[in-house]
Amino acid sequence: MRRFAELFEELDTTTSINEKLASLVRYFGAAPAADSAWAAYFLSGRRLKRLVGPATLREWLLAQTGMPDWLLDETYAEVGDLAETIALLIDTHADEGGEDLSLAEWIERLLSLPAMTSEQQRATVAQWWQRLDAGGRFLFNKLLTGELRVGVSSGLVERALAQLTGLPRPVIAHRLTGTWEPSAQFWASLNAPAGEIADATRPYPFCLASPLEQDPNTLGAANDWFVEWKWDGIRAQVMRRTEAVYIWSRGEELITERFPEIVQRALRLPADTVVDGEILAWRDGQVQSFADLQQRIGRKTLSGKVMSDTPVRFLAYDLLELTGEDVRARALRERRARLDELLQALPDTFEASPLLRGYEWSELQALRATSRERCVEGMMLKHSESTYTAGRQRGTWWKWKIDPYTFDGVLIYAEPGRGRRANLLTDYTFAVREGEAFVPVAKAYSGLSDREITRVDRWIRQNTLERFGPVRAVTPQLVFEIAFEGIAASSRHKSGIAVRFPRIARWREDKPAAEASTLGDLRDLLRAAAGAGK
Repeated sequence: MRRFAELFEELDTTTSINEKLASLVRYFGAAPAADSAWAAYFLSGRRLKRLVGPATLREWLLAQTGMPDWLLDETYAEVGDLAETIALLIDTHADEGGEDLSLAEWIERLLSLPAMTSEQQRATVAQWWQRLDAGGRFLFNKLLTGELRVGVSSGLVERALAQLTGLPRPVIAHRLTGTWEPSAQFWASLNAPAGEIADATRPYPFCLASPLEQDPNTLGAANDWFVEWKWDGIRAQVMRRTEAVYIWSRGEELITERFPEIVQRALRLPADTVVDGEILAWRDGQVQSFADLQQRIGRKTLSGKVMSDTPVRFLAYDLLELTGEDVRARALRERRARLDELLQALPDTFEASPLLRGYEWSELQALRATSRERCVEGMMLKHSESTYTAGRQRGTWWKWKIDPYTFDGVLIYAEPGRGRRANLLTDYTFAVREGEAFVPVAKAYSGLSDREITRVDRWIRQNTLERFGPVRAVTPQLVFEIAFEGIAASSRHKSGIAVRFPRIARWREDKPAAEASTLGDLRDLLRAAAGAGK
């Protein structure tokens, strides 16, 4: 655990990509196989299921330290992170030596907790706190609560493992996708020669597009690009294997059971074929809004009525494998031609995402302006010679999105961030006006520069009205322009409105809170959005 804690510290205290890469290579090169497998598991964004909730940990900490509630609340508010608060408050001499079990051994201990009674869990965790140094306690608490996040991208992990093993990065990326159990055996398979057979049920790493921020005329002739609508649904790979069908979301979640009608159609595909595309809510020959799709994916039970109320369709736009042949390295024009040929030979299987052919950039710009009324997010631009590679492509795949919705919100609550921002108040709640009151509408934490974050943090501390644990209520004064991708009615929110993917567009230092947006403004926007989708 100590070695992993040191790695976590190194990754969390630098912004240098080269330094992070060097730390990863050093760790994986020296750690035992089982520890390396668990480290790859966490570093690639996976987490343990929560074993103990934060409220329970707080109770155990009070019982062990004997400190009063108010003092813990003050300490927690200052530190901004419960795991770090516990790590600092436990009185122990473990920092002078501690119990240096491996990461895998600590995980094994953690996974034994559910079989214990609550009192046994409390006593056991108290003992473990005593046996760990401060860095180990911090990570241990993060693992307990299922909140361990590491400041490193999955792409950097792939680079480190490729450098260490000598394997091509696409091979490493493929082996890290999907569902797998961290173990010494998995680590051995991850390091196996490139030609060995991998788990055929795993998805391929998704190829992603970069935002187009320049004039499309700089890309050359429009005829050199495959242009299609940017669908607002669930990105997915549909895999037809000999025995079954697997549907993987872009988040590497296996979602096969949620879409039985897509499975039935996929069974018509040839064995060992993989298609990339989008799952969409679809009715009367046209796509519906993502809010409609959410009505279905948010259900715990998939009844016939749910399927009837929200029918779905899979629009295919790329071919990754055909009858066992990996075609990702072939040009898009060839992959698309083979996809179209495949689907024409299998009517009523999937529909190919239509291409927008024969347009100049100016004409495409005019078409793009109609995106919202078509329930799409803009356009995708893919060069006809592009290959299908892992991760985000820049230069050959672009997402040409429409401008987001915006509103001017007032900051009313703030709480600490995570990782290297745990001591700064960076997670914000924004409200709109309703008469003299402010109604919360959205939470956001991205969009400000480091300098702006420092200024806002200082202002929050000077203008705090109340504290609720780590959360501070502040004077409703600062106004920020909030950008978002979609809007829908919601019975779960006090405002009656939910916005999708909110983020801070800019700090409106020129605007007082009295001129911020109103709830009526958002209701008008909701009605307009609903009308555009019809």
